[in-house]
Amino acid sequence: MRYRRIPDETVRRLPIYLRGLMVSADHGREHISSQALADFVGVQSWQIRKDFSYFGDFGTRGVGYHIEKLAREIKRILRLDVIRKAVLVGVGDLGSALLSYPGFGGYGLDIVAAFDIDPQKIGAVINGVCVEDSSRIDTLRDRGVSLAIVAVPRTAAQSTIDRLAQVGIRGILNFAPCKVIAPHRVKVISLDIAMELARLPYYMPAGGAGEHPLAGRSSRHRAS
Repeated sequence: MRYRRIPDETVRRLPIYLRGLMVSADHGREHISSQALADFVGVQSWQIRKDFSYFGDFGTRGVGYHIEKLAREIKRILRLDVIRKAVLVGVGDLGSALLSYPGFGGYGLDIVAAFDIDPQKIGAVINGVCVEDSSRIDTLRDRGVSLAIVAVPRTAAQSTIDRLAQVGIRGILNFAPCKVIAPHRVKVISLDIAMELARLPYYMPAGGAGEHPLAGRSSRHRAS
């Protein structure tokens, strides 16, 4: 189903709601109110109701939302109601951790292949996935894969994005700490972990434990 233009922020929140519903279902609940869901996921109840209003009327007055049905609707909206094959490019520390992460399956995502240029990594099996030579990325065109995770160094990010776009990948989660460009038909979401971490000190009180003068630390680094 195609929906009228939906705000990106609404789309970003839908997986948060889905996770809250899945955890609530694991706790044995069948129904949940917008307020209870809001308390659980940290979003205002009016925002939840507004977000859902773009797609239809999912709740029942006095009862709330049927958790299983609402989770099913959100999966359909996000197109997670079918198994989506994904590949990983870059099997360093971060890539290896992503391969080992068990949480993708709950969202219908299945990492079926991994690629690296390091001969010492090629052939290794991580969580049932064999690491292949990056020269085999071209074979993805015939393997029914539409999503990719990129965890390569900054210098290799753009060329990796280009190759993935050429073989038909339509969605890319990019962990490389740089801006990348992709064709309009390819959706790229970039996540710079260091940049996200760098936002946190702004919200913390000054003079907390673990703080050291930057100038002094920099001078020691220069001296070494």
